[in-house]
Amino acid sequence: MESNVFHLQYAIDTFYFLVCGALVMWMAAGFAMLESGLVRAKNTTEILTKNVALFAVACTMYLVCGYAIMYGGNIFLSGMGEVDVAGVLGEYAERGDFEGGSIYSGASDFFFQVVFVATAMSIVSGAVAERMKLWAFLVFAVFMTGFIYPMEGAWTWGGADVFGMYNLGDLGFSDFAGSGIVHMAGAAAALAGVLLLGARKGKYGPNGEIRAFPGANMPLAALGTFILWLGWFGFNGGSVLKLGDVASAHSVAMVFLNTNAAAAGGALAALITARIMFGKADLTMLLNGAIAGLVVITAEPSTPSPLIATIWGALGGVLVVLSIVTLDKLRIDDPVGAISAHGVCGLLGLLLVPITNDGATFSGQIIGALTIFIWVFVASLIVWGILKAVMGIRVTEEEEYEGVDLSECGMEAYPEFVSSK
Repeated sequence: MESNVFHLQYAIDTFYFLVCGALVMWMAAGFAMLESGLVRAKNTTEILTKNVALFAVACTMYLVCGYAIMYGGNIFLSGMGEVDVAGVLGEYAERGDFEGGSIYSGASDFFFQVVFVATAMSIVSGAVAERMKLWAFLVFAVFMTGFIYPMEGAWTWGGADVFGMYNLGDLGFSDFAGSGIVHMAGAAAALAGVLLLGARKGKYGPNGEIRAFPGANMPLAALGTFILWLGWFGFNGGSVLKLGDVASAHSVAMVFLNTNAAAAGGALAALITARIMFGKADLTMLLNGAIAGLVVITAEPSTPSPLIATIWGALGGVLVVLSIVTLDKLRIDDPVGAISAHGVCGLLGLLLVPITNDGATFSGQIIGALTIFIWVFVASLIVWGILKAVMGIRVTEEEEYEGVDLSECGMEAYPEFVSSK
């Protein structure tokens, strides 16, 4: 009887992991739609190409070497093999109860982890949009998903010491689903690229004025945000790692509830902040506010009450508006607000964790955040710098003016709306 119950728990936990992984994979569509909606029409095909291609690159590189760096064991050559039923049953028997840990297929763990890698790389895509060479971006994606991300992932979720010096977990660092490990890391890589790339032509005037470059398709941007909102339930919910017992099922429900509450709080706070600052209901700020709330709660969605989750999301919603405005004043050109929503709000999420999670410390969170940011930013800066010297990372001024769709992809996303010459 006990063996049959174990088999059922194994099946439930594995299936839950796979479904959550599929939801996170669906976030790739959300990023593609959000970014294609926020860029100008002449750059739409290229941003879509980047999002599909980067997902394929991430899946391949994490399979080849990323997972081995992060967790050990190269599944690319050996695979997961067949399930050792006796071995797993023995491990379960040693624990003696259903609460001792997660029980799921190793293949499902890889699938769940690989879509997180793609999410981190998707963040970079929007920040460097409209002026970066497609192939330079994809070469960077190889290094980001195959080495840079897996290294900091090994120091956090993998439990390895940072260059053999200290273990972040022992210092009181906690990041439930990746506010820092995934989102801030992606933003750090994006920031390094943006600094070397420079702003889009005409974005900033000689007298300090900031010119708006409206996105081409607001319905797509809104659809992308809703897709991300939905996919985030898999992102945070799957990070509970199991479903097959009462305590875990309750934890999953709370994570879903708090994730949704934070997104709503972030959206409303950003909308109100934009109304106060600009006098209008700014849709782009509303969308980024929802994402900001989701990023903030990702660091710890299981321990706050729904009220606290809403407040944390609202803090993210206010912060993302202020950050987007500040980066523009600093002439850091981020067409979709990715650095603010994922980076600045990812840091906020990490710093809020110790308020409700007594296993985390503020010093541990700060050291962990600095470790992640410095490693990813410096490593990315080096890779971007090499690419800039070897092949160039920015299209020509003429190509940027005409749109990278034609120069990089040879086709337009909306040809029927372009007048023939």
